[in-house]
Amino acid sequence: MDWLLILIPAFFAALVQGITGFGSVIIMMIFFPAILPIAEAAGLGGVIMLSCTASLAWRYRKDFHFKQVIGPFLFYATVATWSVHLGKLLDTHVLRLMLGVLLVALALYFILAKNAGDRRYPWYIAVGFMVISGFFNGLFGIGGPLMALYFLSLSTSVPTYMGNLQGFFLMDTVYITSVRVASGIITASAIPYIIGGIIAATLGTLVASRLSAKWSLAQIKPLIYGFIGLSGLYYLFF
Repeated sequence: MDWLLILIPAFFAALVQGITGFGSVIIMMIFFPAILPIAEAAGLGGVIMLSCTASLAWRYRKDFHFKQVIGPFLFYATVATWSVHLGKLLDTHVLRLMLGVLLVALALYFILAKNAGDRRYPWYIAVGFMVISGFFNGLFGIGGPLMALYFLSLSTSVPTYMGNLQGFFLMDTVYITSVRVASGIITASAIPYIIGGIIAATLGTLVASRLSAKWSLAQIKPLIYGFIGLSGLYYLFF
């Protein structure tokens, strides 16, 4: 049963990430905490998705713009490093509710407000996205939704959106996994789960690449906003 709670979520997590660009750890964090502590579950999810994220980053490497990514990454990584160490001190239930409210509100805004996602954010809102995303990434491994919105606002095509977002996630995963290993959150005992999860995630990525090959940014935006909303509802009620 434990293996099913690793392999099946990992497959669908990669499928979702390959289509929308984010959301893999959200899928896995629905199931992994049933068999692992939250901090370890978040770390495991990130490591499992490393091969998927790396393959997507390589696929869209020509559309990766380092100058657009490095600044947000530094803000994000600084906050994430700090919040990794807060998991044992904070009321994670309250934080999950806060994250749920934020994601639902954002999804409703972008679904209902025409052209809301087509303009760039003021710098203070963009920085807020980075700080909030880094904070929740450190706690739960979930930093994708707001960063997806940020990079979506800078993009004019699916390749540009995916190139920047997956490059960002690759940098983030390598860095934050190193922090979790150094903190003793991820240990050698997780290696069998990691290997099995990577195999399942690779299959999910292959399926996603076939589904999303001919989609335009206009077609994928409703999927992104809808999944953000569903993620928020999950954190509000479960």
